[in-house]
Amino acid sequence: MTSTQPPIAPSPAVPTYDDVVAAAARIKGQAVRTPLIRSDELDALTGARVFLKPECLQRTGSFKFRGAFNAISALDPAVRARGIVAASSGNHAQGVAEAARILGTTATIVMPSDAPAIKRRKTEGYGASVIGYNRASDDRDTLTTDIASSTGGTIVHPYEHPGVIAGQGTIGLELIEDLAAIGLTPDAVFVCCGGGGLTAGIALAVKERAPNAQIFTVEPEGFDDQARSFAAGERQKNPTTSGSICDALMAPMPGKASFAINRSRVARGLAVSDAEAMQAVAFAARELKLVVEPGGAVALAALLQGRADVRGKVVVAVLSGGNIDPDVLAQALAN
Repeated sequence: MTSTQPPIAPSPAVPTYDDVVAAAARIKGQAVRTPLIRSDELDALTGARVFLKPECLQRTGSFKFRGAFNAISALDPAVRARGIVAASSGNHAQGVAEAARILGTTATIVMPSDAPAIKRRKTEGYGASVIGYNRASDDRDTLTTDIASSTGGTIVHPYEHPGVIAGQGTIGLELIEDLAAIGLTPDAVFVCCGGGGLTAGIALAVKERAPNAQIFTVEPEGFDDQARSFAAGERQKNPTTSGSICDALMAPMPGKASFAINRSRVARGLAVSDAEAMQAVAFAARELKLVVEPGGAVALAALLQGRADVRGKVVVAVLSGGNIDPDVLAQALAN
């Protein structure tokens, strides 16, 4: 790109399966290929053969590094040198910050003031500048656009950017390949969902390679805009952008690009309560020896609560992040 104008929020392009394959090659050697793990206890509780994809073990503690590195590394070097701008409650922020550091550029993150302290500390630790805002009263997209306009930086949106969606889709490729290696195909895939970019990327890969697999989004109760949008056939807004312990999943509404992909590929949207998410956090810690944040545990929570009938099926649930404040983890384990 040779324009002197900053490449701010173009109309979202919709990536394809081929873009996911290209992303897998681009992030190889940078992102962790997380394993599929299983638990006899979880199989007994669900009546299914369950595999978990623990992206809490990913670089920066969540799947977000995949999409961030793919999107930023694909930029023209001259554009990348002007810096990266992103809005995030913390996981995308850390992925962008670390990818920018690796690729030798700067990152400015617009982050809600009530984001978990550990996420802000880690984002700054990766070298990014963090600018706070009020979820309830400030428009984060306007703040982000204003920063990009003044700095010439490139916005890397957490769930609209096609490179981000494609990067997240590498999770779907990996789970399909790893199941195939033991002679299995997924019947159902449960995905933690905020704006829908993770689901969209996984859906592109899974439905290409296992077209009969059902994909379920899982959201916090009260922030189930994906489920309501699938039912309505068009994007629906959440009434508020704060009020759940699942801070990573409180996008105002589904993304345009992600919804364009998901609406024909997702079987159904599910929701769990904050208490159920915390129970899943505790289960992951006690039974799986994994540290998972509430928003990263909602897919597991949906399985534990029987939100969909998976008896006799091969199921994958994505644990999407592990950036949890110690006091929240202690709270989950105390109950």
